Amino acid sequence: MAEIKYEIQETIGSISQSPKGWSKELNLISWNGKAPKYDLREWAPEHEKMGKGVTLTVEELKELRNLLNGLEL
Repeated sequence: MAEIKYEIQETIGSISQSPKGWSKELNLISWNGKAPKYDLREWAPEHEKMGKGVTLTVEELKELRNLLNGLEL
C-alpha cells in the first residue's frame, strides 16, 4: 500500500478527547500534496496515528453547517 502523505495546514479545533488521549479534530489538511480540504477524524496525541475520517470541500462544509443549524438540539 502506498504511503499517505499529509500536512496539517490549520487546526480548527478539537470536538472531544478519548480516555486514551486520542482527539477528534477538525483540521484543514493537504493530502498527498493536493489542495487542502477540511478533515474530521480522530488523532493520536502527537498526530503520529489517525483514525478513519471524512474530508470536506468548502462547499460541503457549508452545506453541513446549514444542516446542523437546522437541527433542534
